[in-house]
Amino acid sequence: MTHAIRLLGIDPGLRRTGWGMIVTAGNRLSFIASGTVTSDNRKSLAERLVELHDGLREVVSRHDPMEAAVEHTFVNKDAGATLKLGQARGIALLVPSLAGLPVAEYAPNLVKKTVVGTGHAEKEQIRAMVKILMPKATFNSDDAADALAIAICHAQHRGSASARLAAQGAA
Repeated sequence: MTHAIRLLGIDPGLRRTGWGMIVTAGNRLSFIASGTVTSDNRKSLAERLVELHDGLREVVSRHDPMEAAVEHTFVNKDAGATLKLGQARGIALLVPSLAGLPVAEYAPNLVKKTVVGTGHAEKEQIRAMVKILMPKATFNSDDAADALAIAICHAQHRGSASARLAAQGAA
């Protein structure tokens, strides 16, 4: 009998950071909870990062995950937006790490390929496959659905050599 592992998936964003909590036991996945931590865009960047930090800290405290997974940032044409996303991603990595959790990182294409079967899946396909894999799953945003997909990806790859390297801190 394989023991259950509580996994937290995080989809970082400055406006909305999605989170999803699942339990995996062998090949079985179970939905626990999901949601979105938001920041007020009228506040300073520093204040918004504190809002994300406090929101994620609350999630970790309430749901007591054993491991976490965060999506890698992709670089886009707007360097300023990429930098702000990177700062939000830093919070997404920091909070579970401060709680003593191992944190793995996954590329968006690997998450999509793992959950949908293709690395270029659309948001609607991700939402649909998350519901198929976990029929009891509920999510209040695409960000929360993506976070559940990240947790599912981690459940599938956490034992692989690449996941172990990612958890040790891919640079």
